[in-house]
Amino acid sequence: MLPTPDVVAGRRAVRAAVAAGAAAVGPDTGTAVAPGEPRGDEGPQVLVACSGGADSLALAACVALEGLRGLAVVVDHGLQPGSAAVADRAAAQCRDLGLEAVVVPVVVAAAGGPEAAARSARYAALEAVRAERVPTGPILLGHTLDDQAETVLLALARGSGARALAGMPAARGALRRPFLELRRTQTEQICADLGLTPWQDPTNAAPPDGAGWPLRSQVRASVLPEIVRVLGPGVPAALARTAALLRDDDAALEELADALRARATTATGLDTAALAEAPAAVRRRVLRAAAAAAGAGALTQVHLGQLDALVVAWHGQGPAHLPGGVRAQRRCGRLVLHTPTPA
Repeated sequence: MLPTPDVVAGRRAVRAAVAAGAAAVGPDTGTAVAPGEPRGDEGPQVLVACSGGADSLALAACVALEGLRGLAVVVDHGLQPGSAAVADRAAAQCRDLGLEAVVVPVVVAAAGGPEAAARSARYAALEAVRAERVPTGPILLGHTLDDQAETVLLALARGSGARALAGMPAARGALRRPFLELRRTQTEQICADLGLTPWQDPTNAAPPDGAGWPLRSQVRASVLPEIVRVLGPGVPAALARTAALLRDDDAALEELADALRARATTATGLDTAALAEAPAAVRRRVLRAAAAAAGAGALTQVHLGQLDALVVAWHGQGPAHLPGGVRAQRRCGRLVLHTPTPA
């Protein structure tokens, strides 16, 4: 059977993502093979995160069709009834495609909100398996252009800055997102074209009132479709394009901030005169990075404003108290951040 347009697009995206990290992954034969065909005795080249949904299952299939030795990792968060059976079925489908597959149960912490906690647990599990089984290869994730659009909308709703609005990068460290330019309808079509039956996550069909459903699921099921209805079908692509543009801006600002931080750093703290001369967008990045280095996590705009005031609106005020017990104060023209002493 001739490959369909969406299968071709998916395979091409996987090929490009792996080639971008070829030095780490090793040579890619680029040889197409039939799903289920053995791939030899060598260790895996790439790790594929697979939940069994259309996006990740299509990704696993494209990895298999590209002839890559893939290890599919199915993370069972244990958050829904029957999750273990769903994970086992996803792993079995990946094995039918010719990939190795493992199921990794995780415990999702209560702190930080269920979505963030589940994501942290999932990424930690993927990194742990990669370190053990695929230390020189990438982790492939099945996020699509639609996921990117949802991420940008959520960031807009939270009043986030350029870094959050830049969305998910196509590559960061070992992570690769080959499908960021593909639509969710395409991954669904890939599964249909290859005779695969993806798992339908019930939370993706959030009820109208959204009661008890993850926020992203509500955006996916209700908010984005309504925006598309009002503004037109090009909205998801436009949001993804906005993320790409802001990512370039964010990278440029980070370079300027790194240079400023190096210039302002002294043996006794950050030189407030050097900081005050810089544009606010650059200065605040330096302040955020310095606070994070001192141990202040979850910095809000209020905290950042207090830090900035110690630099540009100094009138003898007391220290700024930051998360994690970090204290920032101005002393002799220097901004000094005190890391709490362990008990």
